[in-house]
Amino acid sequence: MARAPSSWTPSLAMVLLVVAAAAVVASSEAARVPAAVGNWTGEELRGAAARRGGRRSRRRAFENGLGRTPQMGWNSWNHFGCGINENLIKQTADALVNTGLAKLGYEYVNIDDCWAESDRDYQGSFVANRQTFPSGIKALADYVHAKGLKLGIYSDAGTRTCSQKMPGSLDHEEQDVKTFSSWGIDYLKYDNCNDAGRSVMERYTKMSNAMKTYGKGIFFSLCEWGRQNPATWAGGMGNSWRTTDDIADNWGSMTSRADQNDRWASYAGPGGWNDPDMLEVGNGGMSEAEYRSHFSIWALAKAPLLIGCDVRAMSQQTMGILSNSEVIAVNQDSQGAQGKKVQSSNGLEVWAGPLSNNRKAVVLWNRQGYQATITAQWSSIGLASSTAVTARDLWAHSSFSAQGQLSASVPPHDCKMYVLTPN
Repeated sequence: MARAPSSWTPSLAMVLLVVAAAAVVASSEAARVPAAVGNWTGEELRGAAARRGGRRSRRRAFENGLGRTPQMGWNSWNHFGCGINENLIKQTADALVNTGLAKLGYEYVNIDDCWAESDRDYQGSFVANRQTFPSGIKALADYVHAKGLKLGIYSDAGTRTCSQKMPGSLDHEEQDVKTFSSWGIDYLKYDNCNDAGRSVMERYTKMSNAMKTYGKGIFFSLCEWGRQNPATWAGGMGNSWRTTDDIADNWGSMTSRADQNDRWASYAGPGGWNDPDMLEVGNGGMSEAEYRSHFSIWALAKAPLLIGCDVRAMSQQTMGILSNSEVIAVNQDSQGAQGKKVQSSNGLEVWAGPLSNNRKAVVLWNRQGYQATITAQWSSIGLASSTAVTARDLWAHSSFSAQGQLSASVPPHDCKMYVLTPN
């Protein structure tokens, strides 16, 4: 039976006052989150906010001032595999500058696997492959830096790298980071092969700690392949984390990586990014329309824009996609909010996300094999139905007015991409 107010004890009254105050605060916090914004329910938004808060607290332990926007550059693996040498890296740096890609933000020139000798030296240190990198990595870094670019390198959280051609960094973490720093390395991609049966957390924590101490100026990219849901824990360890297995140069692989990465959208933000793997644009396995979709979705999803083709011999189509400054601007937007899939019906999709200055980025993506009309509803992308916008078509480079919804006829496997600015 409830007791009358006159019979409450002071201690009970104090408890009830605290509970009531907490309820008011919780109600106030909940009121700030709309019941639904597009396909984001209020519950999802509250969960995302909680995860973002957790991510921020984890990331503070690693914060190195890098990766305020997703990293941009080039990586050797997708096109060249182990067929790399110092002249190729120099020529790539030259090409990034000469094509104007460097000025658009493509700053990292990243050497992937197979750059080192099979064994360490007598002091236990990495040695650059004497046949393919005879001048050494320090000299190569100096060359790249003189071009106004940055040099990246590769290692592995295991006993050997994935190629088996060179040592990994397991149990050599501090020594290797000191070596990379002495060479002037700016970026480390850290793979996940040959783990010696040891846990992901142990192996990546060791390297992260070494980076915090000896590699503070090095962008740290964890390549754990998404096996242990790194979006939930890697924010305290590095600047980006792979959410997927390796991408391949085909439509099925690219679309599946986009979907796998999408579920982790709320964990990305300035300083730490979800990584669905590098770009295949220009490698020849997809059509121009498919590569345009690839680039658009990666840009919207705030994925790293790491070119994976031979930039020394690009077609005009490839250059046209990779150099679209308006699409790049969506990827590099200062708000750093990863866009996501907000509508999907039988392969006809709308992906969208917020940008700075109350703008929205929208991609109408046709994953079917036939031409189709796709309509983005304002309610799906977080706009009031009465909002009038100026819609900027980022591939046609033209603008028009819209209100309530946005429709376009989209060719098969192609997309339309827009930035919506409320009037």
